[in-house]
Amino acid sequence: MKFLILLLCVSGLSFSQNKTKLEKYMNAQASINGFSGTVLVTKGDSILLKKAYGFADYEWKIPTTLDTKFSLASVSKQFTAVAILQLVEKGKLSLEDKLIQYFPKFPKANAITIKMMLTHTAGFQMDFDELYLAKTSLQKDTVLEHIAEKSFLFEPGTNVSYSNIGYYLLSQIIEKVSEQPYATYLKQNIFKRAKMYNTGVSTNDSIVSKLAKTYYLKENVLVKNPYINWNYNIGHDGVYTTIDDLFLWNKALFETNKLLNKNAKKKMLTSYNKHNFGFGLLINPFYNHNHELVAHDGSFFGVMTSFNKFIKDDIFITVLSNNQSPSYLIAYALSAIIFNKPVEIPYKHVQVKINPEIYNDYIGTYENVTILKKNNKLYYAKYNDVLLPESETKFFLSKNNNRTVEFIKNKKGKVTAIIVAKAGVLQRFKKKSK
Repeated sequence: MKFLILLLCVSGLSFSQNKTKLEKYMNAQASINGFSGTVLVTKGDSILLKKAYGFADYEWKIPTTLDTKFSLASVSKQFTAVAILQLVEKGKLSLEDKLIQYFPKFPKANAITIKMMLTHTAGFQMDFDELYLAKTSLQKDTVLEHIAEKSFLFEPGTNVSYSNIGYYLLSQIIEKVSEQPYATYLKQNIFKRAKMYNTGVSTNDSIVSKLAKTYYLKENVLVKNPYINWNYNIGHDGVYTTIDDLFLWNKALFETNKLLNKNAKKKMLTSYNKHNFGFGLLINPFYNHNHELVAHDGSFFGVMTSFNKFIKDDIFITVLSNNQSPSYLIAYALSAIIFNKPVEIPYKHVQVKINPEIYNDYIGTYENVTILKKNNKLYYAKYNDVLLPESETKFFLSKNNNRTVEFIKNKKGKVTAIIVAKAGVLQRFKKKSK
């Protein structure tokens, strides 16, 4: 009994310490690195961190609030995937259906299946943003003709390459099969079922209350996002929501059968290729801290989003940003804190002058990291990532102060390893002998 009480006390203390460190970490991301957005971290139904930072509107200095709505970018893909699987459940289409059934004039349409588009194995190029970023007036046939003119990266089904085009085409298949606009289908069959009343699909004319404006960095200065034609930036993008609604989505998708039956959910959460693609989600990606993880990130100009569910641990983390803050790295660090891994709190980096001759001791290969030297400068991995010294042994990347490198010496003064901090998450790499 005494052991059990002691164990509960230690567990409670660890839980409290994690909450405190999560808060300190995010406060530093906001004050040091200018994070703007909302963050939610939960374990089960317990909230570990729920907070808003920065501005939803920089022109008017309107603060972000917990109910601010954010564009999701590619986190939207999972909604498209669920919609497709719902239509499969209803017997209205099959994962093995060929694209030719829906768009008979499309190149290689007889070789491309719906499953290939869901798992990024159809061979499509990445995007068609040169069209929906430039044209205010478009027709669906014009968009399809433009996409059809793009060359394939490989024969359908023979390789893997992430593609927004596949998910746009899936949104059009949803419209054809359901005989409803994509936004209407999602609202009636997904958002309402999950009680996501603050979620929708972006348009160019709707007034959406509490929707954050988006900004991206141009020459290290925040500027407003360019025009986006939301009529065609859907399927792969287009959904906006709040952190609370994403929590409801997480509960509905992973803990109930409100949206999909068990068989369909199993298909969605299966990894189908070397890049760990399921349907609209990544299954156990490399940044999972050796815990079972289902995740997806989004990035488009100023929008940066991250959706993470640690299945067996029942931990949910989402980070939504409107000013190009690296949400995916921040989520990675927040999960590392929860799993009691070493994480450095962000701090202000100040460059100092040191003798560049010591760089000769630092160059070399450290497991899978290479440190280079050129013209009295030190570089990380390649010659466009300059390492700037903040001490004789610790450096930060000029283009990304979320990444630091510290050189570790033995008692004889020989460099034997480096400690790389990625958004504060510390990893040690041993130096390879020549």
